[in-house]
Amino acid sequence: MASSDVKSPPTAMDTDEAQIDEGLYSRQLYVLGHEAMKRMASSNVLIIGLRGLGAEIAKNLVLAGVKSVTLYDPEPVRIQDLGTQFFLRKEDLEKPRAEATLPRLAELNAYVPVHNAGGNAGQEISLDLVKNYQVIVLTEATISKQLEINDWTHKNAIPFIAANTNGLFGSVFNDFGPKFTCVDPTGESPLTGMIVQVEKDSEGLVTCLDETRHGLEDGDFVTFSEVKGMESLNGCQPRKITVKGPYTFAIGDTTNLEDYISGGIFTQVKMPKVIKFKPLRDSLKEPEYFITDFAKWDRPDTLHAGYQALSTFREANQRLPRPRNAADAAEIVSLAKKIAGTAAEELNIKVLEELAYQATGDISPIIAVIGGFVAQEVLKACSAKFHPMVQHMYFDSLESLPAQLPTEADTAPTDSRYDGQIAVFGKAFQEKIARHRQFLVGAGAIGCEMLKNWSMMGVASGEGGVIHVTDLDTIEKSNLNRQFLFRPKDLGKFKSETAATAVADMNPDLAHKIISHQEAVGGETENIYGEEFFDSVDGVTNALDNVKARLYMDQRCVFFKKPLLESGTLGTKGNTQVIVPDVTESYSSSQDPPEKETPSCTVKNFPNAIQHTIEWSRQQFNTHFVRPAETVNSYLSDPNFLEAALKYGSSQTEQLLFIRDYLVTNKPLTFEECIVWARMQFEQYYVNEIKQLLFSLPKDAVTSTGQPFWSGPKRAPDPLTFDSSNPVHLDYIIAAANLHAFNYGLRGDTDPALFKRIVDAVIVPEFTPRSNVKIQISETDAPQDSTSGNTDVGSIVASLPAPATLAGYRLNPVEFEKDDDTNHHIDFITAASNLRAMNYNITIADRHTTKQIAGKIIPAIATTTALVTGLVCLELYKIIDEKRKLDDYKNGFVNLALPFFGFSEPIAAPKKKYGETEWTLWDRFEFKNDPTLKELVAWFQDKHGLEISMVSSGVSMLWSSFVAPKKSQERLPMKMSALIESVSKKPIPAYQKSVIVEVMANDEEGEDVEVPFIVIKV
Repeated sequence: MASSDVKSPPTAMDTDEAQIDEGLYSRQLYVLGHEAMKRMASSNVLIIGLRGLGAEIAKNLVLAGVKSVTLYDPEPVRIQDLGTQFFLRKEDLEKPRAEATLPRLAELNAYVPVHNAGGNAGQEISLDLVKNYQVIVLTEATISKQLEINDWTHKNAIPFIAANTNGLFGSVFNDFGPKFTCVDPTGESPLTGMIVQVEKDSEGLVTCLDETRHGLEDGDFVTFSEVKGMESLNGCQPRKITVKGPYTFAIGDTTNLEDYISGGIFTQVKMPKVIKFKPLRDSLKEPEYFITDFAKWDRPDTLHAGYQALSTFREANQRLPRPRNAADAAEIVSLAKKIAGTAAEELNIKVLEELAYQATGDISPIIAVIGGFVAQEVLKACSAKFHPMVQHMYFDSLESLPAQLPTEADTAPTDSRYDGQIAVFGKAFQEKIARHRQFLVGAGAIGCEMLKNWSMMGVASGEGGVIHVTDLDTIEKSNLNRQFLFRPKDLGKFKSETAATAVADMNPDLAHKIISHQEAVGGETENIYGEEFFDSVDGVTNALDNVKARLYMDQRCVFFKKPLLESGTLGTKGNTQVIVPDVTESYSSSQDPPEKETPSCTVKNFPNAIQHTIEWSRQQFNTHFVRPAETVNSYLSDPNFLEAALKYGSSQTEQLLFIRDYLVTNKPLTFEECIVWARMQFEQYYVNEIKQLLFSLPKDAVTSTGQPFWSGPKRAPDPLTFDSSNPVHLDYIIAAANLHAFNYGLRGDTDPALFKRIVDAVIVPEFTPRSNVKIQISETDAPQDSTSGNTDVGSIVASLPAPATLAGYRLNPVEFEKDDDTNHHIDFITAASNLRAMNYNITIADRHTTKQIAGKIIPAIATTTALVTGLVCLELYKIIDEKRKLDDYKNGFVNLALPFFGFSEPIAAPKKKYGETEWTLWDRFEFKNDPTLKELVAWFQDKHGLEISMVSSGVSMLWSSFVAPKKSQERLPMKMSALIESVSKKPIPAYQKSVIVEVMANDEEGEDVEVPFIVIKV
């Protein structure tokens, strides 16, 4: 026992609240929220067992930010542990596992102390050591040890989780005590919507505005605000609803309330849920299962008995069943049948045999799945956020086994780091894994987890194996919370290089096997990632965060016929998709519908939600600090800019005003002038424009049908009165002035006293509304003219300084950066949005919420990333085995908040037909001799009876049946490569070995038929 690493366990009272580091936890805060994070930060967690599974759970918890993590595992490190325990190295052999793990685990998060509970090898943890913790996690333990600890934890209402992994199997048991309160079962934002009617009767029928469905379910609770007439509903105690239709729901008796007049907003209220857990002793007899795959309905009962049999065998023999040993497997089956009793006939014998065969197996992908899941369950126990799993979970991925099952001799230990994987797949398959060649696109959260798993699996560790990884990004602070290969010392370095170095350190077999790139994938880098490159890899794994790059990689994988592993996460939700050449559809075959856009008239004049005001403030950011500076710089640097703007510009007046205002009228020489400018912007947008809107559309305005104009989603605004003592008002001035100063290279300031002194002295001219202003009321109306006063183009041009008089002078456009808290970007957008919300009586949003919406930040948490990556790697085994049947593969969807697992077979590649020939998106016609256009057209006629009516390549139309005879005669004899170069007026790049040509064809009946694309080797 290494006493230097042993620390006293934290006491239950040791829960001083620390400030949450939003820079580090930014993406996770959007998943969990501040309250849940604060509860986590007062939770001390004990993890017992530090092989691969314990290490994965610990890693996720330290990244997430619990108060402390204590480790218990005094057993010595064995060579086999290195196959899944990524914190261990060869020099750690024979050291106690917890002691060896602690230093590298503690590096992950400076805010989370990691303790070693000590102990001696061969000594199981005692009850005395499990006290003083808020959550106990027990891994790789026998059921008798689980019962001993759980008896105490249940009695003391301490959340307890037991987890095991054995080869391609995993099990989890939860007991959070007799009465566990979950404060938010789903984590989804409360639903809200506008209402137009509440009936005064025994049912209390509420009718919503008919623009959007309410989305509520029977049993939900709601409260109300802004109701006129029936005002007792405003801020009422939550009322239970019954859904009556997509736009209606009932809230119960309203007969004693006032008469409803108009308006109102309903808001869903999240109600706490009390969950009663049974102790393991009772749950073993009467289990409640969480189903992970509905196609395997019989597995939970089988594995419930199987895992008890495995534990009984282990205690009797002091070992687990040997890999592929028939005698040991028969004993497990016999024990399981005894345990199942009268239900023995319903057990799946093959599954029980595989459980026995794989009992000593230890593989990284299953550990990632179970470890990610368990860590999220721990966070639920700490925070009471999201619904815990009730109560037994059994998971397997037997489909990942190779078609050629290994023999007992093939799975025998070799005293190597891969023995845990060899016990499942055999030595021959391990060699295939070592020879595999993969291209990983992206080294962010999913990319880091993928590389970690691959290094543990030994992907590309052998002769001929290689991993290419590309990512153009550098490491930022917010990455450290879930991209666990990176440390604070790596900030500013390239992700791909740093990740490659980190995993080669985890597994030295990967030294010189990982090639890092910084070039993004796309049309402009096809000289790097071209035909030769794709010929050198066996498959592609996407770890991307945008659809455009995903679609591009999908297109390349279809063209080069490479399998593609696709995945993504959104908070606690994750999905995986496997794309196999000639078998499945591609990623592009089905896409999510586009996001619904807010009408421009709503954003400009009629906001009714904070999202609308944030979108408006984001536009203001560009209008003030980006576009004017860019326009000025174009005017100063491009001699033809003015002529082009006047001749072709659709927004010529706006551009000219930008130049005049930013070079003449409002060009500041001092920072004080920037403050005055900011004060005038406040007056323009939060006072004058609102006064103008109300002058054009008074609060008592009516529509053509006589209905009040300002009703339903249209909220009548009120102008603000500037007050330098109002923090939101002053925040706007400070941020706007500093950003304006940045445009001009002036030094800013943030001293409130300076700002107050100057703004209070500003004399604001009186505003007089204009009578001829046309307000854009609907999307069909002409866009509203944003300019005012003198907009005579000639006089504006005459007022502009000649560019020659400002030689070398340039403004600094602001480049929006959401994660720098010192640059005033999010400060401006938050203040601008909240002022707008005050105009329209919309509840304002804090900076954190505004940052997510304005920055389009995707919520993320390490637990989901780990689990999803594990699922992807289970599919990678199948890719390496070259499985060809659709039902060999699984696409997955998970939501750890609920929790929910859903798996399905991939969709088959859709079949199309011309004549009697069926084809899919994977098919193509290949010409290796660069034929002439005439030969190409004749080949289709002779071989397929198809008449070609048009030939194109990219955006170039090469030939059609209706082209002029002379042009046709010129082009028909040309080689296809020469024709493409001639028509496109661009040479085919030297690195490009082939070109894609598409044709329109008619069959013998003259009907249009769709045919595959054509690949011509050049």
